[in-house]
Amino acid sequence: MLKFIGKRLLMLIPVLLGISFIIFAIMSFTPGDPVRMKLGDAASEEEVMAMREEMGLNDNFLVQYVRYVGNALHGDFGKSYRNNIDVFGEILARFPNTLKLAFWGIVISITIGIPVGVISAVKQYSIIDHVSTIAALLMTSLPSFWLGLMMMLLFANTLGWLPATGADSWKNFIMPSIAVAATSLATLIRMTRSTMLEVIRQDYIRTARAKGASEKTVIFKHALRNALLPVVTVIGINFGTLLGGAMIAETVFAIPGLGSLMIASVRAKDTPMVMASVLFVAIAVGLTNLVVDILYAYIDPRIKSQYVGVKR
Repeated sequence: MLKFIGKRLLMLIPVLLGISFIIFAIMSFTPGDPVRMKLGDAASEEEVMAMREEMGLNDNFLVQYVRYVGNALHGDFGKSYRNNIDVFGEILARFPNTLKLAFWGIVISITIGIPVGVISAVKQYSIIDHVSTIAALLMTSLPSFWLGLMMMLLFANTLGWLPATGADSWKNFIMPSIAVAATSLATLIRMTRSTMLEVIRQDYIRTARAKGASEKTVIFKHALRNALLPVVTVIGINFGTLLGGAMIAETVFAIPGLGSLMIASVRAKDTPMVMASVLFVAIAVGLTNLVVDILYAYIDPRIKSQYVGVKR
């Protein structure tokens, strides 16, 4: 298992290099001058040229990229072009808000999605099944920004139960978490239902029932455990995506997170902030996928035996 984890971590290195090169190239060759944005339109051409030379922007693209990678390997990700602050410090200051939003969004999705999906599969074509299917379709179709705005109008403006914007207390994360959970919840309901329907038709399920196992044991011990692999995959993908910043929710609810930071940095062509943010997200997603692979081993013993084989 440790050897497998080590290999997966080593595989992150070329992935991060590839991502960093692509993002650096996009930021370098897209229109816009970060120096002009920083100094303003009133700055003279001499001031602009002097600042470009000071920032190393007059060098060749490959020279700039190699210099950035070398500094990053030493822990120096640069300073923001907009406000001249350490980019990684700003990311670490905003990441807790994004982590809270992603965590509670996934918790809501799992708490509701998996049980509803199991019940829909066990009671196929019942009223519960039809209602859950229609609800999942509606949640998939509703844009998260529209859902967020409607909740703000109802719970913040009309009823006054919850704050509309900010990240000052746990109440600020209730509506954004529901907004980001809606699409993930719908996906989990449909995924759990479809995989459970496939599993409960297998021969070993019929054998378990024929041997006198209780319906609860059949559903939760035999069927659900074998149906969880694709569900866990979806959870991992959604969690990794949310760690990258729920940009729409953070913008609608004015939450200072990674998503809103990246949007503002791209608009200002703040290359150091964009690079550090994307690399941070890439590492978070890679580690999330690694955790999902490890969970596979505890869900399915056959996969664990493969990991043991890798160790040997």
